[in-house]
Amino acid sequence: MYEDILLPTDGSESMDVVIEHAADVAARRSATVHALYVIDDRSFLTLQEDMKGDVVDGLRAEGETATTEVASRLEAEGVTVRTAIRQGNPADEVLAYADEAGIDLVVMGTHGADYERNMLGSVSQKVVTMSDAPVLTVNIGGD
Repeated sequence: MYEDILLPTDGSESMDVVIEHAADVAARRSATVHALYVIDDRSFLTLQEDMKGDVVDGLRAEGETATTEVASRLEAEGVTVRTAIRQGNPADEVLAYADEAGIDLVVMGTHGADYERNMLGSVSQKVVTMSDAPVLTVNIGGD
């Protein structure tokens, strides 16, 4: 049923519990986990053109670190991992990658109901609403 699982990551420590859930499902199903980091290009729209390259390079390095960390943790548990870094609107890129890679399940963090009510257009909310694949959301909110 689940052969390819998408795990979008932002590299934060709060992702630990999300990684655990993805690892559990992947191990039970002998699935491949796709660790995806999206460089949110909206975060540097107002920068001068000559500064954007350095910012993108820095964010790409963060993405490499984040996806490598996910891969190391999952591979240590015997899970096959593919990594990818994309650039664009995070929700749109997660949805596009899921479609292109034939993803069967998306496992992603959410900050919980209070944040979702107040953050119109949150990444997890858009993915849950628009994904063709089932989405497992893991509450990473502190409260």
